[in-house]
Amino acid sequence: MHCSVSCCACYTGEVNTDSHGITEHPHDDKTRPYVCTVCDKRFTRKESLKRHKQIHSVERSFVCTVCDKRFTRKDGLKLHKLTHTVQKLYSCSQCEKRFSTHHYLRQHMNVHSDKYKCTECGKCFRCNENLTVHRRNHAGEKPFECSVCSKRFTTAGYLVVHSKIHSVEKPYKCHMCDKAFSHSRALNTHMRVHTGVKPYKCHMCDKAFSQAGYLNIHIRVHTGDKPYKCHMCGKAFSQPGHLNTHMRLHMGDKPYKCRVCDKAFSESGQLNSHMRVHTREKPYKCHMCNKSFSHSSSLQVHKRHLHSNRRPYHCPYCGKLFKTNNKVKNHIRVHTGAKPYSCRHCSERFTWRHQLKTHLLKSHNEGTWLTCHICQKKFIHSVSLKVHVLWHEGVKPYVCSECPKSFYTEGEMKSHQLVHSDYKQFCCFFCNKSFKRKQAVKAHFKVCSYIRGFPSV
Repeated sequence: MHCSVSCCACYTGEVNTDSHGITEHPHDDKTRPYVCTVCDKRFTRKESLKRHKQIHSVERSFVCTVCDKRFTRKDGLKLHKLTHTVQKLYSCSQCEKRFSTHHYLRQHMNVHSDKYKCTECGKCFRCNENLTVHRRNHAGEKPFECSVCSKRFTTAGYLVVHSKIHSVEKPYKCHMCDKAFSHSRALNTHMRVHTGVKPYKCHMCDKAFSQAGYLNIHIRVHTGDKPYKCHMCGKAFSQPGHLNTHMRLHMGDKPYKCRVCDKAFSESGQLNSHMRVHTREKPYKCHMCNKSFSHSSSLQVHKRHLHSNRRPYHCPYCGKLFKTNNKVKNHIRVHTGAKPYSCRHCSERFTWRHQLKTHLLKSHNEGTWLTCHICQKKFIHSVSLKVHVLWHEGVKPYVCSECPKSFYTEGEMKSHQLVHSDYKQFCCFFCNKSFKRKQAVKAHFKVCSYIRGFPSV
């Protein structure tokens, strides 16, 4: 950023810089003559610029005890800690969002005004610095270049974070998965993957996140804000990174290659996930059963399905409770008779995918039969063959946690464990009476529906 009046220093590049690295334009006709050489932010006083320069310093010695966020100044940490307090006295009259200080509220109110408004997409920002960075996304401008790999970024902060990737020294190691980091802050953030700590909560739906950036991205789900549009197909995105990744589909660009099998990917995250196929690394451990997973999403699904008793979704026909909405949709086919799977060779339709697979094998000889190596019996599904082989070997790997009884399949064990539990997952749609087993609620449902005048249900 050059000064607004003709200046030989600006045009020749011979700008005077003092011992603090502060660039000064005493003749600037604006009221902010002091410019930060890292991010181009301007200030009215030299002291303000000196204080601002600490933001770009690597050393951040003041740490928040709640979320491990680090700060260069004590007053910054003090202000940040107020965000974790329950009491937030200052509320926005436009969106009811609440703040711990009047300063934060005043900055937030700019979002509802046209003071810092993007002329491209109409989005408003709380300060001019955020608007400047946002405009670079529209223009495709990335003024900060990595000296190692030449990758470019919209802000100096992104460049600083990226530069740590090239750092050979990573002294901070996670004691749970041995992943190494160049800075303690990155390790503290990573540890939330294992501890499950999510200090940043959405004020609109109470969903929580481990990082503030994830929360900011999530907020766009509620606002519907998608400012980044593809100029080739018009598809819009809420994040510039998603747009950049999407553009690779048009260009056929896959810059991330596996060094083991040469498979290429359009995203670095996809490559990192793929590498675990070769390394067999499973860094995400369940603290309840010690089972390990290669992806955090797989761990979350595991916890929800096996260790959580919460079943918020119910069937409107029979009252059966489910853990996920998809399971309810699949179950409803039992009542509606829907058959979404059709045979491409004939007019037959099926309720379940495995029924279609069975039909294709038996009627059209399409697919592969699975044969037992002991008795040569044929099976369609690998699970059925696996259970059958266990029966030959007399192995019952699933043992009840309450008694010594063992079973061939997990389903048999779960059905048995109802004996030891008071949990009743089935309830009658008419009278809300609960039952442990499906057979019991079905028998009761017939009687209950007949008494209420619905004999055909």
